Amino acid sequence: MDLRLAAYAVCMEDGRVLLAHAVRPDGMRTWTLPGGRVEHAEDPFDAVIREVAEETGLEAVVERLLGVDSRVIPAAERRLPGRPELQNVGVFYQVRITGGSIRPEPNGETAQSVWTPVAEVPGLDRSSLVDVGLALARTVPATGHVAPVPVGGLIQH
Repeated sequence: MDLRLAAYAVCMEDGRVLLAHAVRPDGMRTWTLPGGRVEHAEDPFDAVIREVAEETGLEAVVERLLGVDSRVIPAAERRLPGRPELQNVGVFYQVRITGGSIRPEPNGETAQSVWTPVAEVPGLDRSSLVDVGLALARTVPATGHVAPVPVGGLIQH
């Protein structure tokens, strides 16, 4: 099994959430939260700030830890054929934007980032990470854990 540690930003402002439109190598597009892999020896706290800047062009500060989500992506559903199943451990932070200008990620997987009304999210083709992050932000559970989000329809891994 592969293991991936990632940090994700849940940035909400005026009833909107900041989403990134990710473009996979196969051309598939998915809305997701700004964030991604924690680099070797990097703290997830630092990783989420770096990822927001890289993917959106915006400067962010962490306001609080929202929680941790762990999910297993079966081998048959991985982007790259022939890879084993993947356990993705995501650390979700509530962040606030402090500056910068929104822009696409240069030479990266994020085609655009936009402020999206939360009410419009259910109609988007999106990563399950969006639903996990919004659930954590909405409920702020003391345990930092929410029920698994089912994948299917508009919700993808």
